[in-house]
Amino acid sequence: MNEFNPDNLKKLYVPSNTSVKGDNGKLMIIAGSILFHAASLWPLEIASKIVDMVYFSSVSVNNEIVQKDKESFRNGIVVPRQELEKYVEEADCILIGPGLPRDDGLGKGEVNTGELTKKLLSKFPNKKWVIDGGSLQVIEPEVIPQTAIITPNIKEFKMLFNLEPNVQNAKAVTDKYKFTLLLKGEEDIVAKIHESVIIKGGNAGMTKGGTGDVLAGLTASFYCKNDNFLSAEAASYINKKASDKLYEKMGLYFNATDLANEIPVTMRELIL
Repeated sequence: MNEFNPDNLKKLYVPSNTSVKGDNGKLMIIAGSILFHAASLWPLEIASKIVDMVYFSSVSVNNEIVQKDKESFRNGIVVPRQELEKYVEEADCILIGPGLPRDDGLGKGEVNTGELTKKLLSKFPNKKWVIDGGSLQVIEPEVIPQTAIITPNIKEFKMLFNLEPNVQNAKAVTDKYKFTLLLKGEEDIVAKIHESVIIKGGNAGMTKGGTGDVLAGLTASFYCKNDNFLSAEAASYINKKASDKLYEKMGLYFNATDLANEIPVTMRELIL
């Protein structure tokens, strides 16, 4: 398997000076729960720095938090669940799963994660999807559209496919199901049918809660305006590079918010 070629970053979409609001990506984020507040806020934080519009839908308490936080969400819309499908239709890409509870951890008034995920995937199979976290833990591989990027960690990969997380099995599942895989680990594996790459780098600071949610948000932001494989490999590489820069400044003592703030600086250096 080949290692990532940094020259591929130059293929990423960069907004033009003549673009207007909406031209540079509309991302729908379906995330968070009563228990996991920040899991929905971290992908929102990174996405709001990259795409033009973010549509955000969570449980009411998280919607209220975001509604008040206009400083970082001035170009977004908080979407109640009853209007979700309208904004899924409008979005360029949909991120679903960060912080969504497994069905045995639902709080009062929360929507069943498995039912919601399967319903949306089946109704909108041709949309660009990034599927992460809670959604990956309650679905079967057969319901994942070929247009999707899935972002499991090692445990989620084992749970989803009943296979060991390695290069051979990564290739096997993407050849079988035709989606794109970003398998998170010490070395990330990005694979789709007939194509795969290893992303090296990163450090133990990335074991902190929320760094995977930042990566999911970054992947989905890129997928709004780029193809699936480039979006996944570029997000993985930039995420690891940003964490390496934080390590130089802070050692292992950084968190997901630090990572979300470092990524735009890293993108400027690597892309522009």
